[in-house]
Amino acid sequence: MSKQSAIPGQSQTTMPADEHKMHPAPDYTPRHRGVGKLKGKRAIITGGDSGIGRAVAVLFAREGADIGIIYLQEDQDAQDTLRLIENEGTQGHAVRADIGDRTQAFDAVNHLADKLGGIDILVNNAAQQWLEMDLHAITEDHLRRSFDSNVMGYFFCTQAAIDHIPEGGSIVNTASVNAFKGNGKLISYSSTRGAITAFSRSIATQLVEDGIRVNCVAPGPIWTPFIPGTMPAEMVEGFGEHVPMGRPGQPWEVATSYLFLASDDGAYFTGQTLHPNGGVIVGS
Repeated sequence: MSKQSAIPGQSQTTMPADEHKMHPAPDYTPRHRGVGKLKGKRAIITGGDSGIGRAVAVLFAREGADIGIIYLQEDQDAQDTLRLIENEGTQGHAVRADIGDRTQAFDAVNHLADKLGGIDILVNNAAQQWLEMDLHAITEDHLRRSFDSNVMGYFFCTQAAIDHIPEGGSIVNTASVNAFKGNGKLISYSSTRGAITAFSRSIATQLVEDGIRVNCVAPGPIWTPFIPGTMPAEMVEGFGEHVPMGRPGQPWEVATSYLFLASDDGAYFTGQTLHPNGGVIVGS
């Protein structure tokens, strides 16, 4: 894919931010016709309303999966994603929940498992991040909010889902390039992504006996609502141009990694991490 024009400056005041307010709009559209790689499967995707989560939901639906998404508060984005799922010819269901709260996480997963008739794939993707220029200024409340969303939510949703996932099922967790290289301006976020990488490797070891594969995707700079929700407009301008490919990735370019790991194509992968990051070389 050729280098794209620079991302213009823009910012939003909420985290998570809204995809429908972004310009240009993130590109979630799959590039190929489905061939039934997930036909008959049931997938739950946290943070499935927008960004990478939306792209994964649409791609999984194109490959034949029925989809349940969990989102925090972005009602319009969630409804847009449901429409896109249904346009692919499969079922879509959505639940509004704060997965950092154990009761809400369990209720949401169990509700969607009931609607879908079970769970074959869990994608833990929901997260929040904030710009942090001064380590001293990171408050306890801010730190707990980061870990509740980005770590506790993954634990809770996984604990709830494994009672429904049969042998042959798959869990795919979203980490980040920052888990491997660090980021002095995203300290709490990078720390949570390191925790999720270790979480994924650890539960992969435990769940392999149950025939459940667990893997990670560690994206680089991807044009999603995270970006205008995290940074002031002057930092968003030209976002992603620092990587070797010279541009940010689009959500559809990351979703293919999730499909590979969730489908039989990735049948010999567990405890591993894929790195769609525009050419940044990191330790795996």
